[in-house]
Amino acid sequence: MNIFYPIILALIILTVASMFKILREYERGVIFMLGRFWKVKGPGLIILIPFVQQIVRVDLRIIVMDVPTQDVISRDNVSVKVNAVVYFRVVDPQKSIINVEHYYDATSQLAQTTLRSVLGQHELDEMLASREKLNEDIQEILDSQTDAWGIKVSNVEIKHVDLDESMIRAIAQQAEAERRRRAKVIHAQGEMEASQKLFEAAQVLGQKEEALQLRYLQTLTEIAGENSNTIVFPLPIDLIKKFITKE
Repeated sequence: MNIFYPIILALIILTVASMFKILREYERGVIFMLGRFWKVKGPGLIILIPFVQQIVRVDLRIIVMDVPTQDVISRDNVSVKVNAVVYFRVVDPQKSIINVEHYYDATSQLAQTTLRSVLGQHELDEMLASREKLNEDIQEILDSQTDAWGIKVSNVEIKHVDLDESMIRAIAQQAEAERRRRAKVIHAQGEMEASQKLFEAAQVLGQKEEALQLRYLQTLTEIAGENSNTIVFPLPIDLIKKFITKE
């Protein structure tokens, strides 16, 4: 009989020790009594009834979840590989334990499918240029669907959009062609503006013969500059005008 006393004493000590639980500030305990939900308790010291009450710890800190790389086909039939990161936290410990099994895995799977679904509705240019808008769309969808699990998705960030080498070369050629197009447009616009200014100047000079003569003399001065082998013979404007009038 003396052998059983230490065993019984050890069992009593273990039972009493299991009655006391200490929860940190960022932890909550979901308490079940005989298998039925009782209440959420914590933080601090929690006293449980042995064999009657059980506790499930829930972490309330923000969880950073890396979404694995997903193969996405854009709306313009371009295959890309995309990965993202999701920030979420438990706001209702009761729902996160009772309404879903393994809320982390459930959120991860939902994030993967939502990422493929949302990006598949957009073209490649939108994926590359409108990441902020896509992040907001994915975050809103995830947050609305995980609300029933007691999960709050605070942010979603697309990290990488990887393209095939052939697609990278095609984008580079497209960018080069766009730059050439812009250069030609700018050159044409410059020619148009120059022709308009020349037309306006011709109208102003044509109103006064003296102005045309002054312009003629200025041109001669520029031609007969220093270190020039050009010989200039001034020709009176009146003489040219007579020939023009006869015609």
